[in-house]
Formats: sequence, C-alpha cells, structure tokens
Amino acid sequence: MACYWQLLMEIWCISPFEPFSDQDRYMANTQSAKKATRVSARRATINKNRTSMVRSALRKVEEAISAGNQQAALAALQTAEPQLMRGAQKGVFHKNTASRKVSRLTHRIRAIKA
Repeated sequence: MACYWQLLMEIWCISPFEPFSDQDRYMANTQSAKKATRVSARRATINKNRTSMVRSALRKVEEAISAGNQQAALAALQTAEPQLMRGAQKGVFHKNTASRKVSRLTHRIRAIKA
C-alpha cells in the first residue's frame, strides 16, 4: 500500500496528509479498476522515461546536423533510430511519426557536405 501511495504522489501530486482531495473523491471502487489505475500510473512513468530518452537522442542528432558534422550525425542517428522505433512499437509514438522523423533526419544528414 505504501508503494501505491508513492506512485499516486509522484504521478498526481497527491499529499498523504490530504485524504479527501479531488483524486480520492473519484477513486476506483472495484478491484479491477484499482488495478487498472496502478497499471496506468506505471505505464505513464515508463512512457515518460522512454519519451525523454528519445528526445535526448534526437537532440544529439540535431546538434550534430547543426554543427555540420556528417559522421557524428550518422552515428547519433544510428543510436536514435532504434529507440524511436521501439517507442513506436510500444505505442508511445505513432509508427508513421517515427518513420517520418527518421526519414527527415536522414535527408538532412545526406544534405550535409562531407
């Protein structure tokens, strides 16, 4: 039960000293709905982490492109592409969005004069 409250405090900023906040008023009643709430909170943290990792990887590619370093940009893209596609596979991003980002970055990298 302590882990459940910690998750709620992290996700929804609920204070344990306010037992009758708006979130508590609308808490789930059935066991399956309570479990769905726990799973949803857990998946939200995982998705947030995955999104952050992908954005960091894409930022490294963008920095290499803006610096004009084609080799560094290719290396950064090779590490960013699997993360982006895995995010699409897990449902964090749409698969067309991931493919579009990879395609546009690839074209921009090829446009850099080596």
